Amino acid sequence: MSLPLLLLILLASAALAAAEIRSTETRSDGRPLILLDEFGFTHRGQLELNVTHLSLSGSGSSPDPSELSKVGFFLCTIDAWAHVLQQIEDAQINCVLGSDAIKRVFTFDQLPTPTASAFNFSYAESSADQYTLIFANCLPQLKVSMNVRSAMYNLEGGRSNRRDYLSAGKTILPRVYFLLSLIYFIMAAVWINVLYKKRSTVFGIHFFMLAVVLLKALNLVCEAEDKSYIKRTGSAHGWDVLFYIFSFLKGITLFSLIVLIGTGWSFLKPYLQDKEKKVLMIVIPLQVIANIAQVVIDETGPFGQDWIAWKQVFLLVDVICCCAVLFPIVWSIKNLREAAKTDGKAAVNLMKLTLFRQYYIVVICYIYFTRVVVYALETITSYKYFWTSVVAGELATLAFYVFTGYKFRPEVHNPYFVIDDEEEEAAAEQLKLEDEFEL
Repeated sequence: MSLPLLLLILLASAALAAAEIRSTETRSDGRPLILLDEFGFTHRGQLELNVTHLSLSGSGSSPDPSELSKVGFFLCTIDAWAHVLQQIEDAQINCVLGSDAIKRVFTFDQLPTPTASAFNFSYAESSADQYTLIFANCLPQLKVSMNVRSAMYNLEGGRSNRRDYLSAGKTILPRVYFLLSLIYFIMAAVWINVLYKKRSTVFGIHFFMLAVVLLKALNLVCEAEDKSYIKRTGSAHGWDVLFYIFSFLKGITLFSLIVLIGTGWSFLKPYLQDKEKKVLMIVIPLQVIANIAQVVIDETGPFGQDWIAWKQVFLLVDVICCCAVLFPIVWSIKNLREAAKTDGKAAVNLMKLTLFRQYYIVVICYIYFTRVVVYALETITSYKYFWTSVVAGELATLAFYVFTGYKFRPEVHNPYFVIDDEEEEAAAEQLKLEDEFEL
């Protein structure tokens, strides 16, 4: 696959970067294209470039100063890059910096002297769109070493002219995350009240559910602060570390909770079978790997070294975890069907069976929506509405938490103890019909 085509795929598939101030180091790099960052500009977009430790080397003599116009930085949209590819294919240009479809930011023929080792440059962009900052080197014999510090931001309206380092589609996210964190803290308070009022029927799984909600709330607080600091200063000021810690704990506890509920631990049986323990032993280490991959993906950006490899690792591990948590639910459904045939409690087992079937369907819907539908929203929506995919994913997660808490809440009056003979016969008949249907 050619480099220009690979670049187009990357531009189309990469989610918006965090867009904080980013630093990139290259050493004796001869690549024709180096992707540095991505950002959604408004009509008051700004780019600041600070390049240090710049040196040009290569085989043969030093490049002619006039040729340095073929080396430099430019901004490009996805649509513009498709046009550039067409121009290259039609032999209209032999260097991307010669295309009229791109926005040239700085070329090395603008250096104060050919041997200059550092420079600063500011660029204003008035055309609102999602741009990628790219370094181009159209001289095959030339190798470039440099440290690049890029800062892309939008100026807010009014007299303040404050800088907003979050992309145009993400600037609302700090408020979204903070509002969601308040909702989860309220949910935790409500759940504590439920546990206190029905403490005689509380099991260990109910305290575990409380821990999951609290970790989710703390995770959202840290993410709100992380995005808020990036918005104002371009740096997370340590909040990203707390966010990764709580994200790690939240991921492990959520998947463990789904597994434990699927096994019926504590409210149906006080122990885990060996095969159920093995599922946990698979899910927990995989979540550790997934969170390491997520940190690398977030910190290096969509164009960092080995970004694609880490992204594939994350997706693979996430799919394995999502499939693994379904097995205990399927096993519980099978065990309940078998128990219904032998213990003479058809109505009780049918109620439990219905509950686990509903949970199985909801877990599948939750996984599908947050992994597939949300990604589709990110892909098809404009960069200006990137926040809608985040809100959709978070609302789906909130609905899943509410459903899980409601369906598996502690009950003082157990409905299983007030079943009459007619209900028992009807349940037995329904289970019999289901068996015949399967056959």
